[in-house]
Amino acid sequence: MFSLSADVSQNGSVRSMDTLCSVAEIEECDLSRLLDKPRPLNMERQRSFGELSIGLSPHHSIRNVDNNSFRFMDHSDVVFSPGRRSGFNTPRSQNGFETHPMVAEAWETLRRALVYFRGEPVGTIAALDNSDEKLNYDQVFVRDFVPSALAFLMNGEPEIVKNFILKTLRLQSWEKKIDRFQLGEGVMPASFKVLHDPVRNTETLMADFGESAIGRVAPVDSGFWWIILLRAYTKSTGDSSLAERPECQKGMRLILSLCLSEGFDTFPTLLCADGCSMIDRRMGVYGYPIEIQALFFMALRCALLLLKQDAEGKELLERVAKRLHALSYHMRSYFWIDLKQVNDIYRYKTEEYSHTAVNKFNVIPDSLPEWIFDFMPKHGGYFIGNVGPSNMDFRWFCLGNCIAILSSLATPEQSTAIMDLIESRWEELIGEMPVKVCYPALENHEWKIITGCDPKNTRWSYHNGGSWPVLLWLLTAACIKTGRPQIARRAIELAETRLLKDSWPEYYDGKLGRYIGKQARKFQTWSIAGYLVAKMMLEDPSHLGMIALEEDKQMKPVMKRSSSWTC
Repeated sequence: MFSLSADVSQNGSVRSMDTLCSVAEIEECDLSRLLDKPRPLNMERQRSFGELSIGLSPHHSIRNVDNNSFRFMDHSDVVFSPGRRSGFNTPRSQNGFETHPMVAEAWETLRRALVYFRGEPVGTIAALDNSDEKLNYDQVFVRDFVPSALAFLMNGEPEIVKNFILKTLRLQSWEKKIDRFQLGEGVMPASFKVLHDPVRNTETLMADFGESAIGRVAPVDSGFWWIILLRAYTKSTGDSSLAERPECQKGMRLILSLCLSEGFDTFPTLLCADGCSMIDRRMGVYGYPIEIQALFFMALRCALLLLKQDAEGKELLERVAKRLHALSYHMRSYFWIDLKQVNDIYRYKTEEYSHTAVNKFNVIPDSLPEWIFDFMPKHGGYFIGNVGPSNMDFRWFCLGNCIAILSSLATPEQSTAIMDLIESRWEELIGEMPVKVCYPALENHEWKIITGCDPKNTRWSYHNGGSWPVLLWLLTAACIKTGRPQIARRAIELAETRLLKDSWPEYYDGKLGRYIGKQARKFQTWSIAGYLVAKMMLEDPSHLGMIALEEDKQMKPVMKRSSSWTC
């Protein structure tokens, strides 16, 4: 139904840039300079989009670095890719920095995962594992490609990312109908694949907007990731011409109009179904899941930097600014939890009425789970999984909390508290293989009711408390932004003991992440790319600028609760 046909082109060479920055150690430096440092690509620079006027908490310093750039030696072409090998394939760089042997293997495997359309790379498939039925693992997923895209941007290969942005944008314009029901015009595809016809010498793009997905749920996160990636491309290259194209401006407007539409909801958060994000199965996140809210917030902030102040964009920008203000207040007020807030909920009164109510969502104190009392450290806190009428999902979700830090949805004090929690609960959240997608796992009767007896999401497996190596890049970015790179370094060293030996699994099972997931695919592309991005960000922290946003002082932080905020 959704296709784009074209003749096959034989030229598919991709130029690989050789210049990267290297640092041996992350020392104290000003984060705003780190975020704004232009990327050292061999192309003409344009001024990148201006950031919002922001500041940094004084206790969030990052240790000084020697950011002298150097040039890697060229190597011959890889057999699986028309582009040259990354500089990371060199055993030792010119400044004497010795790379881990896994890095070369990771780059070679990542290039094998590239998908070509009309001779140009347009993305990476989800996994290269041929031992099982492919299902949709041979497709290019929008969310899966993000770490791959960041790896290519950091390696000076922006054309791959540009091609992906434009191809997915083209797919957005197709009519989207599932069982005779029309989807919103702004919906981005969950994934696409390239169908080859050797007889007619043509290729066709086939997109999935949810009509083939497990549970038949459209991806809410795809549009947010697309905007975030567009900003990352712009920030990395310094080239604003792609974002300024009429089709890209229209694509952003369609996504935002879909999410900012008015209705009956009294909350600024975005109502979402189960299965519409990285957790693409039923896992009890229906309502206002933290992952979607954090991505929504970050996409809105990126849109403020990318949208033109023209007749069509001005009114939308005003709506975005108003929503951001309300969303930041709501999330910082009601999704944040620490030791003091647990105690407050424990003492809540119920059935309160009027605007003076303290227990605004009528949460029953007896709904506090037993594990939260021991899990919450004295210094630390996090954004819980979900908040709604008589509902607080107290589970920890890694992606949502890391994106909250990177987007500055979390205040500097909250960001520090999240890092304190990770350090205090290392065994539970990191264990033997980083990083837990959520904590704790649903078990027994609760698992049956909430997941519908899902055999793939049994306790401490897959989305239900499994460990996902791809989350390394998000953890590393959050650690660098909060001045805690030693946490990321420790997690990466753990991953390096097993990832390559285990053939880059999709996820690990068990309370400590000790076992390769029972249905995990091997050579999972985003596990590979997540590792590479984490390594490159630690080597050159200025890469953080393409994915992180500093605090907007106009969004007044909520000054209450945690004693752990005073660090």
